[in-house]
Amino acid sequence: MKKVLLDTNAYAALLRGDERVLDVLAKAEHVYFSAVVLGELFAGFRGGSLFFENKQRLDQFMARPQVALLSVGRETADVFGSVKHQLKLDGTPIPLNDVWIASHAMETGAVLVTYDKHFRQVAGLRLWDEV
Repeated sequence: MKKVLLDTNAYAALLRGDERVLDVLAKAEHVYFSAVVLGELFAGFRGGSLFFENKQRLDQFMARPQVALLSVGRETADVFGSVKHQLKLDGTPIPLNDVWIASHAMETGAVLVTYDKHFRQVAGLRLWDEV
């Protein structure tokens, strides 16, 4: 996998030393981070007692040369609209933030690294083997 996008739970697993996530990152040339994932992490950090420590660790991770932050643009919004509509037609909705995250992965052609099985509902989304 040359391009990967980390879901929120994959980043949390990385912090716990999850060997599977570490292995994927060691092989990746590009690591994408969705602004939506970043927002979820910041919300989680604020709910805990180690906000500044967690933010500093994240900032260090994000400063690595192979890591890129993805913002939501027109193309992402177009993919989002298509994915959300298809999930509705299929009767298989997933959390709205996860539709955005899936859209970023599809837009970039990245493999989504996640432990959430509901991403299997998204047609055309490339998932790593752990889901």
